[in-house]
Amino acid sequence: MQLRPFALERFFARYEFSVEHVLCASDCETRSVRDLAELEPDLPDQLMALRLGYVDSRGAPSLRATIASIYSSIEPEQVLVFCGAQEAIFWFYTALLESGDEVVVHAPCYESHLELPRALGANVRPWFGDPQRAYRLEPAQLSGLVSARTKAIVVNTPHNPTGYAMPADDFAAAVALATDMRAHFFCDEVFRESEHDPATRLPAACDLSPYGVSLGVVSKTYGLAGLRVGWIATKDRALYQRLAELKDYTTICGSAPSELLAEVALRHRERLANENVALIRSNLDQLDRFFAVHSATFDWNRPSAGTVAFVGYRGGDVDSFCHDLVQQTGVLLMPGTLFDDPNNCFRIGFGRRNLSAALDRLQSFLRKR
Repeated sequence: MQLRPFALERFFARYEFSVEHVLCASDCETRSVRDLAELEPDLPDQLMALRLGYVDSRGAPSLRATIASIYSSIEPEQVLVFCGAQEAIFWFYTALLESGDEVVVHAPCYESHLELPRALGANVRPWFGDPQRAYRLEPAQLSGLVSARTKAIVVNTPHNPTGYAMPADDFAAAVALATDMRAHFFCDEVFRESEHDPATRLPAACDLSPYGVSLGVVSKTYGLAGLRVGWIATKDRALYQRLAELKDYTTICGSAPSELLAEVALRHRERLANENVALIRSNLDQLDRFFAVHSATFDWNRPSAGTVAFVGYRGGDVDSFCHDLVQQTGVLLMPGTLFDDPNNCFRIGFGRRNLSAALDRLQSFLRKR
């Protein structure tokens, strides 16, 4: 397997920990161990008593039971815990695809969903969202993208980088098509439970089809990226077993402290998610006002879910704009070219508390420019 450098992660490696304002972050405001201890006051004692040996390679049984409770029809033995979502993505494609297979992938997207299938010799057929309709997917296009060689249909909803959330009817139709074809329906659900209106939340893919695969993580909605705990939930026993076997070649098992802290957080996930969604809504109101003032420079479509949006830039080349901004102000935006998107957009994140300060610097930059 020959993989190209991961452009988005190389971009973050250059800037993320050296700039003052990461205005393109996709995760919510980070929580501390103390924050989690406020949810369960005996947590310090649990940590002090924790044995630091190997844990179950599938994930601690109590953690898998807690994750299973998120879904409506999943049992703990149908949950496999990974080191973040990235490891799960890597092994999903490795387990499923061979050279010459085909996979339909929601685009633009997180780079792994394109590069891993390509590196495995699969033919990737992008299912592009329409930039003129807030990057909405057109369900009628999907039937023209699949074939007898299609092994998986991959969607990401709520969507990174655009903030698009699939309507329920469109989602159900895509699941039904994959099921009829006996293709896996892999749904990247890492932003699930960050819908700005909970009534729009979709069912999980793993609950809808024997070929459904749901990807989850504690990083985004719950603000716990440092725990590096992600998972796949699926009823497909053969896929589950193959994923468990392949994981032996990377992390083998997770970190005992991380799994304990993730379990505590997920027991209180509704509270954590509600607090973060309240912050997201407040930040979106600020962005509405900001982009209304600068409507001649930016194309702003308020997203309906998640912590990120794609913003069109009318002032010239978006790569130059983002470069000048970070060099002169210490405010980091992410050019859409890192997602292979040609529409002169940038990703903005609004899940953190420092939005006002970052916007003040962006405002001053625009005035000088």
